[in-house]
Amino acid sequence: MTIQIKTVEFTPKRHTFGHIARRLGGDRSASRYQEGTLDLQATENFHYKPLWEPEFWHYDQAKTAVKMADWYKPLDPRQYYYATYNIARANMQQAVERNFTFADERGLLANLPAELKAKIIDTLLPLRHAHWGSNMNMAEICQRGYGTAVTAPCIFSAMDHLGMAQIISRIGLLLDGLTGESLRAAKQTWMTVTAWQGIRKLMEDSLVERDWFHLYVAQTLGMNAVLLRIAYTGLEASYGTAGMALAMLTEFCADWLAEEGRWSDAVIKAVAAESPENNALVSKWAKDWIARAADAAVPLSVAVLGDDTAARVAGEATTAHARALGLAL
Repeated sequence: MTIQIKTVEFTPKRHTFGHIARRLGGDRSASRYQEGTLDLQATENFHYKPLWEPEFWHYDQAKTAVKMADWYKPLDPRQYYYATYNIARANMQQAVERNFTFADERGLLANLPAELKAKIIDTLLPLRHAHWGSNMNMAEICQRGYGTAVTAPCIFSAMDHLGMAQIISRIGLLLDGLTGESLRAAKQTWMTVTAWQGIRKLMEDSLVERDWFHLYVAQTLGMNAVLLRIAYTGLEASYGTAGMALAMLTEFCADWLAEEGRWSDAVIKAVAAESPENNALVSKWAKDWIARAADAAVPLSVAVLGDDTAARVAGEATTAHARALGLAL
């Protein structure tokens, strides 16, 4: 008996989805990022306007003052969709777990002097509340925003902030032997200590901003670029013998700032370049929030480092960076 094995070549009738082909200008292969991002925004068949905000449809481009002919222009240079985002974060989380295991087994934080533990609790742990506020901001941008190219990375960013809040919380648990006392103390610090009140007010002011792109600028160029950069790259030397351990445990946060910045910069640059009106609005928002963030960080910088240099330098560096994105500051 003779068996013949033959190969049969199938020619696909089309290479991608119809809406992707229309977006790309022809039927050709598209990347997973493109298929998971482009033209997924719901645009019609809304039954009625929401009772709580009847001036807008559920998904409405008018929820921000900036105007874009195409909200799929500000693409993510990281090309994150659900799978690639989770793969990237899983790899980063493996390093986090190794670092925490190393610190726990060797007592890098548990064996610190009491006064140094208290300093970390007072000057680092309250950031968990800032990250929680940032989580709510990015989730708000996702639900009010328009265009999957922007809104999908926003919910990824929201989850990143939640993860970083957990990293800070785990540092506290290493300090107090899993009792949670450090976290309770840090909450009181966040609520009552003068050095944190400017930052808390800044965060609470951002929570009530209804223009979603205004909030995006506030979060990325204010909270992230100024406040978090000071926290994760400007205060390490003040912790003395604990500085290296804290740098290792917050490595994810420092790496995330650089990676997140690639995306947020691309979005702001694209929106500002769309029109002179957009540029004027975004520039105004950026100037305001960068200045407010730098001012809010001054009391913390003074409390930790003895002067306001870190806050001022961060504000000036962010202003220069915003100018490089094409903003008129």
